[in-house]
Amino acid sequence: MKTAVLLLPGLNRDRDMIAAITKISGTPPVTVWQTDTDIPDVDLIVVPGGFSYGDYLRCGAIAARMPVMGALRRKAEAGVKVLGVCNGFQILLEAGLLPGALMRNASLKFVCREVKLEVTNAETAFTSAYAQGQVIRCPVAHHDGNYFADAETLERLNGNGQVVFRYAEGTNPNGSIEDIAGIVNEAGNVLGMMPHPENLIEAAHGGSDGRGLFESALGITGKAAA
Repeated sequence: MKTAVLLLPGLNRDRDMIAAITKISGTPPVTVWQTDTDIPDVDLIVVPGGFSYGDYLRCGAIAARMPVMGALRRKAEAGVKVLGVCNGFQILLEAGLLPGALMRNASLKFVCREVKLEVTNAETAFTSAYAQGQVIRCPVAHHDGNYFADAETLERLNGNGQVVFRYAEGTNPNGSIEDIAGIVNEAGNVLGMMPHPENLIEAAHGGSDGRGLFESALGITGKAAA
């Protein structure tokens, strides 16, 4: 399966993402720069985390308007899988590829720690390696991860099964409404999430709970251990 990782000034998790994809798939992803107007034919495109353009204006606001995002939108509309993690999630929201907004953490402080996530929809292209309701560990590192959507949007997200991950067991680190940690678009091929699954994929990380997300997205069979 072919993959691509977007590169934008200020992103600092691109190497982690490239390493995770390479380790799990056996093949390094191609990298795509912010000014590129085309993305090669791939099966998965990842927008990694960090602080694109120094988080000026709003997190992800400048990145969402770069030339490469037009190519990303076309790929997403054609059904290619897209994963946005942390700042990548913020960028996808700013680009209108996912509904809602990410606000400043309720504590008004940067949060960097491990949380627990409940897999609330195990039937997506990104979660098929997990069991429905499974609780996994995952690290977070963000200042603006407080997800918000209006009542109508929340009703639609819940009704369509678009909420994929929720913070579990009282570990919500940012005040996100309904403990939402990750959502997909209506077509199910675009996922945005605040936690960093790429940083928990092997024993050297202290666990492999995040591996199932990549195995799902890359079409590798097998259920992650509950």
